[in-house]
Amino acid sequence: MKHLLNLLAAIALLVWGTYLVRTGILRVFGANLRQFLARSIGNRYTAALSGIGVTALLQSSTATALIVSSFVGQGLITLPLALAVMLGADVGTSLVTVVFSFDLSWLSPLLIFLGVVLFISRTDTNVGRFGRVLIGLGLMLLALRLVSESTQIMVQSPIVKALLESVRSDLLLEITVGAVLAVLSYSSLATVLLVAALASTGFVPVDMALGLVLGANLGSGLLGVLTTARSPVQVRHVPLGNLIFKCLGVLVAAPLIGLWLRYLRPFLGDLASTVVLFHLSFNIVMAVLFIAFVHPIARAVLRLLPQPQRAAGRDRPHHLDPSALATPSLAISCAAREALHQADVVETMLQGMLQVVKTDDLRLAQDLRKLDDTVDELYSAIKYYLTKISREELGEEESRRWTDIASFTINMEQIGDTVERILIDIEDKKIRKGRSFSDAGMAEICELHARLIDNLRLGMSVFLNGSVRDAQKLLEEKARFRDLEHAFASTHLSRLADNSVQSIETSSLHIDLISDLKRINSHICSIAYPILESAGALAPSRLRSDVLAPQRETAA
Repeated sequence: MKHLLNLLAAIALLVWGTYLVRTGILRVFGANLRQFLARSIGNRYTAALSGIGVTALLQSSTATALIVSSFVGQGLITLPLALAVMLGADVGTSLVTVVFSFDLSWLSPLLIFLGVVLFISRTDTNVGRFGRVLIGLGLMLLALRLVSESTQIMVQSPIVKALLESVRSDLLLEITVGAVLAVLSYSSLATVLLVAALASTGFVPVDMALGLVLGANLGSGLLGVLTTARSPVQVRHVPLGNLIFKCLGVLVAAPLIGLWLRYLRPFLGDLASTVVLFHLSFNIVMAVLFIAFVHPIARAVLRLLPQPQRAAGRDRPHHLDPSALATPSLAISCAAREALHQADVVETMLQGMLQVVKTDDLRLAQDLRKLDDTVDELYSAIKYYLTKISREELGEEESRRWTDIASFTINMEQIGDTVERILIDIEDKKIRKGRSFSDAGMAEICELHARLIDNLRLGMSVFLNGSVRDAQKLLEEKARFRDLEHAFASTHLSRLADNSVQSIETSSLHIDLISDLKRINSHICSIAYPILESAGALAPSRLRSDVLAPQRETAA
């Protein structure tokens, strides 16, 4: 029992070390990895090569699958290219397995020591997160040594031998066990390393080990499908296509295990090398054979998992992918894209608002007011999604981005509420009473509205790109808009003094409208504050005065 517990503890340590490395790499290089993938996917061959590189660094083809799946869901790359990336990703995982198969146990104490020192001394920096990666690598090497030591004793047990013989007699059972281990450990890498370690001690016969390796490959494909099961259909296409490739590969390779052992086994050295080189050969051959079939497999996936027909007006991408929450840096990007969609809806409301003012279209006003419900729903969905992202796993820049997204969505929600209130006032005070603005008054409203739309688009650009220059320009527009609002209020009072009937009838509505437009502009311009503050381009006194100003306006 003691030796069994030691083996289980070593397996758990191996899985935990793999997790530390994967999450640590994502925290340090997550954004750069996504940019590298997005830029390097030009054709199926470069896509496969980029998959090899990224996965060799991540040590997880599942993590690569989640990133690529989100790209497909967002329309950034096509499904065939994404499937080519996944063929390369499996080769990348195999290469990492080969490296870990060497006797590197002497590195384990050094990696753990350096990792702990870096992590404790610089916890919230990339240096500390790199220390976390070193700790994970050290634990993986330590776990592999512990697995070998534990199994050397257990292999002598008659009960264990009988159990292994029962599994060994059925290749399908071996593949099933390997797949289950990969799913439970959330890592085909950890499973193959475990099988190689068990084979090197004689705990697992080599022919059985190769069956378990095929199962581990199948399990990694199944893991991607399970992880994205609740995601939008577009996101689920990539894992399903990858699973189809793996099923075909296993069907081809399973009957050839005997030939592999007969003709290649004598040239491969020890048993552990035999296992990991079989794993590498399987994935290389699968990539070479199937890269020409990414388009037919993509078409098959689309037939098996067609995109659902949506109601008119509701067909939009839904970027809040639940499967991305396992990769916080990726989830941040999903939330940012959904926030931009929220801003698009707000822009639609603002554009339609001027049409209502000009045409007195009650039906359009009611439709625009319903859009505020959409804005509120998006705000609630994004806020809830952000709360599910682990802040502890975000880097400093991504943590700032988290705050920026939350602030941006709040401002968009408040703009939507303001537009809804404006529309109600226009219905009650203008349309139903049959009143109209004077030509001069309408010209002022149109000019303020045009500036407001321009500022909203500039604000969306600032949110998307984080440009300090554009943020400074947006903040300058706030002062210009405020001066213009004061000037138009004065000219309106002059028209009242001239006893203009139209100006007198719509005076209250006119003053309230230009004041509300200024308030909306203040919400838009507040998008610039976090960008300028993080760049050190915003004076503290200016920040205090600009932040307190909307609060004073709201209190008034």
